[in-house]
Amino acid sequence: MKKVYCLLILCCWLVAMQSAIIPSLEVGAPLPKADVALQDFSGKEITLNKAKLSNGLLVMFSGNSCPYIERNKVRTQEICKYALSNNIGVVLINSNTAGTDEKTVLAAMKTFATGQQYNWYYVVDKKTELADAFEANHMPECYLFNQQAKLVYKGAIDDNPGNADAVKMRHLSNAINDMLAGKAARVNSTTALGCNIKRF
Repeated sequence: MKKVYCLLILCCWLVAMQSAIIPSLEVGAPLPKADVALQDFSGKEITLNKAKLSNGLLVMFSGNSCPYIERNKVRTQEICKYALSNNIGVVLINSNTAGTDEKTVLAAMKTFATGQQYNWYYVVDKKTELADAFEANHMPECYLFNQQAKLVYKGAIDDNPGNADAVKMRHLSNAINDMLAGKAARVNSTTALGCNIKRF
C-alpha cells in the first residue's frame, strides 16, 4: 500500500513539474521554438529568430485553402504588408499537412504563395510542432511578439473573420500600433475563429 501511495505522489509531482516546465503561451511569454529550422516555400531554411526584425515578429497560422483562409486573403495580405513596413518580421505557418509528404505540401504552398504575391515567409510545420508549441488550433490565428520576442497579442486579425464587410475592431492592427507606440495592447487576446488545424 505504501508503494502505491508513493507512486501516486511521484506521478502527481511529475505532472506538476511538467506544467511548470511547459508554461501556457500567454501574453508576456517568450517566442516558442525560436531556433527550429523551418522550410520556406521559396526553398530557404529559416528560423523564427532570424525572421524577427527590429520591431518584432508576427506569426500567423494559415494554409492554402478553406473558407476562412479565402475570406481573409485580402486582410492577411494587408496586415502582413503593414507589419513589414513597420520593421516587424512576418512568418505564415502551414500546420495543416497531416497525411501529405513535405515535397507535395511545399509545391502546393509555392503555387499558392506565388499567386498571392507573398513577400514574406510561408513555412511548413512538420507534425504540427509549432502549432503545438503555440497552442494554435485555427487558421488564421495570429501571434504578435515585440522587440524582446515577448508575446503582446494573440488571436484573430479582427472581430469578424467570417465577413470582412462587418468588421468593427481591427484587433491585430491596433495591437501593432500600440506596440510601436511603446504601449501595452488595449486588447491583448481574442478568440480566433477559422478552419481547424488537423493533428496527426
